[in-house]
Amino acid sequence: MSRLLRVNARILFFFYRWCGKMNNLEINIMKRKIEIIAIFVALLGIVLSGAFSGVIDACTTVIIGPKASATGEPMLWKNRDTDFLSNKVVFVDETPYKYLALVNSEETSGRFVYAGLNESGFGIMNSMAYNLPKKSSEMQDLEGVIMAAALRTCRTVDDFETFLKNNLGESLGSWANFGVIDGAGQAVIFEVHNHGYHKLDAAQSQRHYLVNANFSRSGEQGTGAGYLRFDRASQLFAAIAPGAVTHSHILHIISRDFGHTLLNHPSLDQLKGFSEQTPVWLQTTDTLDRNFTSAAVVITGKKPGDEDSLACMWVILGEPLTSVALPLWVEAGVVPDALHRGETAPLCQEALRIKKILRPYDEPDKKNYIRLTSLDNKEGTGFLPVIKKIERQIFDATATFVKRRRSPRELELFQNEMAESALKTLQKIR
Repeated sequence: MSRLLRVNARILFFFYRWCGKMNNLEINIMKRKIEIIAIFVALLGIVLSGAFSGVIDACTTVIIGPKASATGEPMLWKNRDTDFLSNKVVFVDETPYKYLALVNSEETSGRFVYAGLNESGFGIMNSMAYNLPKKSSEMQDLEGVIMAAALRTCRTVDDFETFLKNNLGESLGSWANFGVIDGAGQAVIFEVHNHGYHKLDAAQSQRHYLVNANFSRSGEQGTGAGYLRFDRASQLFAAIAPGAVTHSHILHIISRDFGHTLLNHPSLDQLKGFSEQTPVWLQTTDTLDRNFTSAAVVITGKKPGDEDSLACMWVILGEPLTSVALPLWVEAGVVPDALHRGETAPLCQEALRIKKILRPYDEPDKKNYIRLTSLDNKEGTGFLPVIKKIERQIFDATATFVKRRRSPRELELFQNEMAESALKTLQKIR
């Protein structure tokens, strides 16, 4: 979906943000104006939809129950695909629950989010579902508002279901699959449109996880989008031994994958057989790591039955092939400057710069190609081994760090140290 097709959601976002400054009459007048504009933009979107060759808001996600996890904790994974490539992470001091959220750089209020974790261990993310029922005259593209509301008010999966029941209707603005986990270990998908939802529990699936792309299982079969990414993610998760899924494997390997279930794409290991002097190119329209992948998030929940355990939000800010995974905790009460400061977060800025090395062309028919030999090659000049080395060090350091209980200040200092280390590594890549 293009920026133009998001205008209605952005208008509504700013309305919700500022309506507290208006009286009731002013709010009602403004709301009616916004509804008229939203309808116009939705109709315009239908007319213009043929001008776009593919779906941009096309995230790949997995909802993982405790029995599928190596640590016995529920998890969420999302590769975020969007045309808003400048992302940040924000800490939001709300009541009843504080939370961390992945946001577009200009939406730092935390009231329009794309994945998040709150202090109770409740985590949420989404992917668009293009085969659910939808009416162009109704509200849409408000998934970010829904997730922000859930993060500040929900403690459990059941709370989120109650939230949905109370808000179903033409103003809900949903056309998406929501993945949700909580401190009790629940891991659930809600396939939600304005007038209903379908609930899928990872605990009831054969392997205790659910792969998702841009269609709903309850929607019209054979329609929607993301079937090739769904197949590839399913293939990669099926290769993991039962009960052995880890956040590090998802971030280190799966989020960066450029394999294909129908085509013979080379693997990372094979790149060492190619020379940098003879560049090798690969088309990535239907791979997990794509031109429009702005970030990857893995949320590891609390261990069921252990209220003192820490949930963690791991974030790769930027296209996964160009950036580093970092741990964040709500209990720290702050986000490192590298993931938040300035108009473009420093870590995101470096990832976007490295992206130009990987994807040097901006033309519409070229921007989906990556220069594979810039990642790795037989001369050893590729940048991905450098990224993966510092990332392994961060995984190892974090595993040691969390073996004992930590204060908020200790959490803050540790995540700052990891972020600065990652930033310095990216800055050296040329």
